[in-house]
Amino acid sequence: MSKPPHPLRRALSQRLLLPALLAAGIAAGCANDKPLVYSQEKFDTVSRHARSFGVPAAQTCEAARRALLSHGYLVQRSNAELVDGRKSFQPSVDTHVEIEFHVVCAPEGPGRSTVFVNALQDRYALKKTSNSASLGVGPVGSVSLPFGSSSDSLVKIASETIPSGDFYDRFFTLIEHQLAQIEETGEEPAEATLPPQSPASSQRDPEAQPQSRQQPQSPAPSSSQGQALQGGQPVAVAHPVK
Repeated sequence: MSKPPHPLRRALSQRLLLPALLAAGIAAGCANDKPLVYSQEKFDTVSRHARSFGVPAAQTCEAARRALLSHGYLVQRSNAELVDGRKSFQPSVDTHVEIEFHVVCAPEGPGRSTVFVNALQDRYALKKTSNSASLGVGPVGSVSLPFGSSSDSLVKIASETIPSGDFYDRFFTLIEHQLAQIEETGEEPAEATLPPQSPASSQRDPEAQPQSRQQPQSPAPSSSQGQALQGGQPVAVAHPVK
């Protein structure tokens, strides 16, 4: 028969095993605790998405529009306050990426403005779907045929705001370059104009209005003519006997 372990040896083994189990539990808990998304939002006073310029807001938005156009972005909306643009990329055969720019130009006093830029990146993957043809046969049921068809479609798999500060710094540098070119040429941003409207009839020159022609009135026959009108029909008039 085997002898039972000595009490001192048993206590020593339990003392060594307890810290090991505790450390393993802490490591497993740390592995499961992932940082939350909103915990990464620090809201610092210095933003990588904003830059101030010494020109009016309409001029900075025009420079932002030219900056996007010069790099192949499709400008979807543009005015004196905001610019929206989109560009498509094909990194691989089965992957499609789109970057969408949102630029807002806010005035900051006379002759100054601040540009806020946000770029959203959407990722798509190619999904193939195969469809097999089947033929229904009365009491037998459906019979699968040896031929079929397949279709491909893009499925969005991720959407994220681009966080890279260098990415936005390059865009702001390009805006400064476009502003320098606008200043050299002396061009001003075009303002939206309304289509010409026809003047109202009440504002026309009264002298140009055609005057209505008055129909000449035929003189009423005198009593000496021997006839008069009564109800639109000629009526004989009796003359006094002299």
